[in-house]
Amino acid sequence: MNRKYSSIIFGTFALVLIWFLVANLEKWYSFRVDMTEEGKYSIGQASLDVLEDMDGPLEIDVLLAGDLPPGMIRFQRNIEQILKTFRSYSREGIVINYLDPLQVASDSSERYVLKLADYGINPTNLHSTQNGAQSTQLIFPGIVLRSTTREIGVLLLKGELGMGPEETLNLSIENLEFEIGQAIKRLYTRNKRAIGIIIGQGEMDEDEGYGMVEALNEDFEVYKVPFDQAKNVEDLLTFEVLIVAGPKNAYGVREKYLLDQFLMYGGNILFLMDEMAVNLENAGGNGTVAMPFDTGLDDLLFRYGVRINKDLVQDLNFGYYPVVSGEYGNQPQIVPLPWPFYVQAGKMANHPITKGLDVVEFRFVSSIDTVKADNVLKTPLIFSSDYTRRESAPARVAFKDMANEPDVRAFNSGSLPLVYLLEGKFTSFFKNRFAPDEFDKNKFLPESNGGKILISGDADVIKSWIRPQDDRPLPLGNNPFAESKTANRTFLQNTINYMVAPNGIIASKSKSFEIRPLNKVKVKQQKSMWQVINVAMPVIVVILIGWFKQFLRKRKYAK
Repeated sequence: MNRKYSSIIFGTFALVLIWFLVANLEKWYSFRVDMTEEGKYSIGQASLDVLEDMDGPLEIDVLLAGDLPPGMIRFQRNIEQILKTFRSYSREGIVINYLDPLQVASDSSERYVLKLADYGINPTNLHSTQNGAQSTQLIFPGIVLRSTTREIGVLLLKGELGMGPEETLNLSIENLEFEIGQAIKRLYTRNKRAIGIIIGQGEMDEDEGYGMVEALNEDFEVYKVPFDQAKNVEDLLTFEVLIVAGPKNAYGVREKYLLDQFLMYGGNILFLMDEMAVNLENAGGNGTVAMPFDTGLDDLLFRYGVRINKDLVQDLNFGYYPVVSGEYGNQPQIVPLPWPFYVQAGKMANHPITKGLDVVEFRFVSSIDTVKADNVLKTPLIFSSDYTRRESAPARVAFKDMANEPDVRAFNSGSLPLVYLLEGKFTSFFKNRFAPDEFDKNKFLPESNGGKILISGDADVIKSWIRPQDDRPLPLGNNPFAESKTANRTFLQNTINYMVAPNGIIASKSKSFEIRPLNKVKVKQQKSMWQVINVAMPVIVVILIGWFKQFLRKRKYAK
């Protein structure tokens, strides 16, 4: 066989081999390359860990289906893209279905819609303009996930107070990895981490704390922790987070030492404090006065870098308090009274805990100031509106003050921080102080090796409303006297998730996709130029190439 034919056979064999390797490369080695600036087609390590923990197949129903306007089509495509990305990284099978709840068989459609409502997926009434005509459409912007043993649903379209439709849509797209990853984690998590709720200092009773426990039970094991039974700090270290929720009795030196050393050993603490005592039963008639009381924790928090003020914040972005205005026959008539002490806080920091969070309700909240604390990062998370005022102790609380329109000029304190997150290296309150004799001095830590603190000037932010019809406690965010829900439940869940694992699945909320709208002025000015470039130019280039080839051919054979 001559050299010419050997080269042809070798080249053909090499091409076939390369084609075979490329065609089957994905079977032996799977990889993805994300060329986008924001990492749009990538997922974080925490999401990969969630997929690694899956121990069975997953089925996902995408409820956003049917004939959708352009914005919702974009949202649907992003949901599909993130789901396919999850599927490409998962060792288990992930089946994706598309289902319009309104197209389910009529005999089961209503039941299915009610089940979605239990998951928090309520229909959104979408208004759009098509062909110059206004139309409305009910959509369900969520998904339902099923493993072999459980089923849960997730609402995916969420925004902050005051956001426009485009901003809400973009924020929801940014949070898709977190919302879907968190749902998958809930389906497959077997060993839940422990959260402790401190009791014994006059904290919330069982009904008031119902919403707090209900919100955390999805992801954690929640335990009551009587401080009088804790013999040393080691007894507390089994808990990832301790929650101090509205104590009414002052903490003593022993209790403060246990909290302090729990933090020094790397524990996380939520301090949800009521600094002012208010008795609403006396708010009728001439009203009552809210007075400060000592929780015993002010000096401890001061050492860590914050001070909760002895005041009450009033806000023109307020909720309502139900009062009995009289009787109709033999039935009491309940009227919702505008109540500036019930702050509807909608200004959020751009932080994984609060990003995309809707309104959070506070009831009789105090403002917070920061003080010097070296090596401690202080991040304000939730703010009041720009129209607030502070009532310093003693603060008057009277229903009759709300009978008239509030004077806007008096609400001039500006936006006030209501929640702070503290992170860094804390100094022990008991450094250079005498510790209680009952504790081992050799185990004392003067500085922390990790740990985080969240401070709220109100404990009612995680306190359940009680339904008056049957005296039953409601989940957080459900107000029997309001039509809409607040985001208190989600706020608590995000907080605990961040404290337990700041680099976990909640870190995916840090993703940011920039909206890049076209410059409408340039589009109008350069419309003709780009039409020529995109339509006429390819034709001209093809003609030129053909002419040039013909020219070369004639020149070659003319010789």
